[in-house]
This record gives sequence, structure tokens and C-alpha cells, in this order.
Amino acid sequence: MSETQQIADPVAYYLEDMEMHGRAERTRVAYERVLRGFESFLADGEGAGSSTNPAEAGHRDCMAWVHSLRGELSPSTIATYATTVNRFYGYMNQVGAFDANPMGLVMEEMDESIEKDPARREIDVATMGQFLASISHPLHHAVVLTLLKTGMRVGELCNLDLRDLRLSNPGLEKYELDGRPQLDGRGDALYVDAAPTRGQPHNGEERVESNKRKRATVVPVDTELQAALQHWLAIRPDSRSPAEPLFVSTADEWGARLTARSVRHHVRQYAEEMGWHQVGAGAGENVTPHYFRHFFTTHLRDRTGDRGVVKYLRGDVASDIIDTYTHNWGDQVRQTYLENIYTFYS
Repeated sequence: MSETQQIADPVAYYLEDMEMHGRAERTRVAYERVLRGFESFLADGEGAGSSTNPAEAGHRDCMAWVHSLRGELSPSTIATYATTVNRFYGYMNQVGAFDANPMGLVMEEMDESIEKDPARREIDVATMGQFLASISHPLHHAVVLTLLKTGMRVGELCNLDLRDLRLSNPGLEKYELDGRPQLDGRGDALYVDAAPTRGQPHNGEERVESNKRKRATVVPVDTELQAALQHWLAIRPDSRSPAEPLFVSTADEWGARLTARSVRHHVRQYAEEMGWHQVGAGAGENVTPHYFRHFFTTHLRDRTGDRGVVKYLRGDVASDIIDTYTHNWGDQVRQTYLENIYTFYS
């Protein structure tokens, strides 16, 4: 008898495992609401085929469910719901309870459509370079450039420690930038871990942000980002944390790990000065830290024509694809990135 047949209630099974993994009750309640709704949709026969259940659903059933949410929920809420179902399938597939993840293909198409949202503000590289040039504070400049050059989420940026950075520049003897064996032989690069979780200790410090990557990712550092990080590290205050965060506050919380709230605040100030942020404007119009992720995705994908490399760098891809790029990092990822990454000052 297969494990799928043995699990009478896959949703309950998943939620029990999430509790053992330490997910907060509020999170589990939100998961259950979405998953039970998806389950009811299938049971009522509203999918692409006949009445079914999550273990038997196909990608067309998942597409029909997402379509049923349109008109009732905002695009961001729909994306959140779809992500919840995708995580459910991904986990059940990993433990051997389900044979496949029918939501995976749907998520790829959703990601593509979101990044091509015609209502989103579009900024070219030259104009973004002018925006960067207006940011003179070494910390703020390094933070914004890191987001633009790597496509990482703001929480992932705040969770970076010094050990996650490898720079070959000889002018940084003050710091030991060789703590990650995962960066050996990969040149100047950043290691974006998948492990940091809000409320859990990581590298000796309890984190207030979670990284949302499916797998850890090594992202190249080009010459522009290297210069900005070197400039920042030259004036970086001593840290309060034994984890030695890469980015620390230079304001009221002197030396404390930089927070996502602080990053959003500063980006908003600079965006307002450019006329890129207005109260009441939609998410597609205002420039926020998340907008830089969209900028990275759009421009690098257009330049490379390689969706796989871009999705690897974003940390969005499934295990089989990410393993391909992990094992071929030097030849494919780093070379493709350095040959195509946009420059702002040359």
C-alpha cells in the first residue's frame, strides 16, 4: 500500500508536520484555510475534470482553482494562496505521499505573468543609474545596489552575515571574508542561505526575518557591487551581534542588524524624491525594495534569454533545476551573469 493511500487526510498530515517543524499557529491556521478551500473546490467537481482530491489533481485542476479566485481576491492574495498550495504539494512530494506537484507549472506561469504586469512602472537602466547616483550614504547605496544586482528579497538582504560575502579585494584585511566553504573557488560572490527563519537562531543570533528561498543560492558579485560593498565595509560600525551582520544600522540602533522596515523606509524616502512613490498609489507604481527584484528579473532575463539562470539566482526554482545550475555554477551561472548584468556607471 502506498503512502498516498495510507494518508486519509493529506491536509491534516501536512499541518501536523508543519507544527512539528515549528510553524506558528497563526501560520498553520492560514495554511488550513487555503488548503481546505482548495480541497473543497476539487471535491465539488469545479476543477478541469471530474470530482477529485489533492492527491489526484492535475495542473489543469490547479489552474481552474486559481482562475476561480480572480475577481474575488487581489492578485497579491491569489499569489499567496497559490504559493501555499505549491508548498503543500512540494512537501507532500518530498515525503513520498504524492507523486508530483501539479501546482509547479502553474506557479511558473504566474511568476512570468506577474513580472510582465503591464500596469507596473518600468524604469530603464540609465534612469535607475541616476537614482543610484542620488544616494550618497554608503550604507544605503550598498543596500540598494545589492538588491538591484542580486534580485534578493529585503529580508534575505538583512539576514546576510559577513561570512556570506567573499571578496578578493586586498583592502579588506579588517574582515575575514572567507567563512563559507560554499564560496570556495567561486570568485567574488554572496551566499544567500535558505535556512534563516523568523524567531529561530541562525549563526548565533535569533532572526526577525525569514528567507524564502527553496534552496541556498550563490550570486556573483560584479565590479560595481564590489566597489559599493568595499566602500560600505570601510566605514561599517562594529556589530552588536556575534553573527556579524553584513549590513548594520548607522542611526539610532547603532551597530544593530539592519531591519527590513528600515530598508523600506529609506528606499521610500529616495523614491519620493524621484517622484516614484506616492501615498495611495498601487504596488505597481511605487518603487519599493520588492520593485528592485522585479527590475533584476526583467532586465537580466531580457539580456540573457535564459530563464533558468535568472530563476536560479532568484532562488525560485525546483530542486532538479537548481541542482543543474549549482553543479555548473562556474561555467554557466557566473559567466552568464557577468557577461549580461547591467552596469550603472560605465
